Amino acid sequence: MLLTLLPAMFPVDARAQVFLAEHPGPEFMIGPLFIRATVNEPPAPVTVDVLWSLVVPPGHTATSLQQDLYLLWPGAIQNRPDLGKPDSTLAKFVEARGFTVVDEGRVPLFAQSLYQMTGEVPTEPLPEGAPYVTVVRQGGPLGLTPPGTYVRIPWTPHLANRTWQLDLRLIPDGLVRPRKTSWIERLFWGPRHTITLTFHDVRQPAVFPLYFEHREHVVRLSDDPSQIILNFVSADHLKIDSISPPSAVRQLSQSIENTDTVSVFLDRGEGLTPQTLRVEFGYFRGLQSWTPVLIPMLFFVLGNWVSPLLQRMLKEAGRAVTSRLDLARGDESIRRQTGVVLDRDTVARLVPGETRYLDVLRLCGRDVEEHEQLDGSGRRKLIYRGRRVVPQRERRFGWLATVSRWDVEQHEVEIELDGDVVRDVQARVRRSRLDPDAERS
Repeated sequence: MLLTLLPAMFPVDARAQVFLAEHPGPEFMIGPLFIRATVNEPPAPVTVDVLWSLVVPPGHTATSLQQDLYLLWPGAIQNRPDLGKPDSTLAKFVEARGFTVVDEGRVPLFAQSLYQMTGEVPTEPLPEGAPYVTVVRQGGPLGLTPPGTYVRIPWTPHLANRTWQLDLRLIPDGLVRPRKTSWIERLFWGPRHTITLTFHDVRQPAVFPLYFEHREHVVRLSDDPSQIILNFVSADHLKIDSISPPSAVRQLSQSIENTDTVSVFLDRGEGLTPQTLRVEFGYFRGLQSWTPVLIPMLFFVLGNWVSPLLQRMLKEAGRAVTSRLDLARGDESIRRQTGVVLDRDTVARLVPGETRYLDVLRLCGRDVEEHEQLDGSGRRKLIYRGRRVVPQRERRFGWLATVSRWDVEQHEVEIELDGDVVRDVQARVRRSRLDPDAERS
């Protein structure tokens, strides 16, 4: 948004928020300046009020400043047909500089007394408002440009009166833009939007040459406090995601009920460096209002109800996988074993008549059942029992192998001793197919 101060006899369009004077090196300044947008829940339109006045330096009269103002808005605005017919002179001016007029009309213009701010409606509407044209530039290296709106603000003595401010009221198109979000965000928090207001931004390609031509006419801001302000109505249904720049201030409006205000002061020392206020926000309604409560409750309920079911499903899936797959390292065939399973070589080293009791414990271990006869003969039995699960593999892929079935082997070795010497050794192995639903862990 650019304000341009130009003489009516020498109309020059300039970028929004840049003030230009008729003569180079102007001594007067603009201030204070307030760019205020009132944001309703989309898709309701946004109303923008541009409020300002002129700072007349000592030794000058307001009569010497009598001239029109020109405003360029970087976008299209809505017409108010009840205010009168368009200004054909304004349309001819922009067409002579290569622009194409796509819309024209008038917008409201008010004079606001600083001592009679008793409501949202300014105290004195100016007749016929302010005429405007919306234009684009076609052709050239950049092709079709985005639309820009030129507004002529007729001169009024209120401009030079420090107790009054002029209020130009616009309803722009496309000021609030939707922000891309996931369906989960839209479901729980509603659609998200972005609104941006700028000051001293002269980068638009369609009008930058016009600003550059008259850059020596630029009027600076005064030391008066100037601000960009965003008023968000229905604050109890508002969620603001981010604010830029960090120096912007968010607070509850002191004058408008149920309204959040985000504002940033304009730095007059920045020159023509763009100063921007950007807010990402959204409104929530109905069930979305309960999202901060419902989401923790949902996780609590799901955690207590779904967790056992999920554990069971994962356990069943794990069983299905482990029943058909096995990690085969080298020639190892035994994957699961309990108790004591003696291999053939160990059993063969137990020689009746030679092997003694301590030798048995050394070879086979001390995890053994011992049965002693109480008839005084000195005979006893040592029994080693074990169980192992053996996979019957089909195909191998490195260490991974597919399994057709799992067999269970029950091993039992019975060693009979006469006194301290082994008398007899019996080894038995029983094999059976493992039940697929049995636990193998």
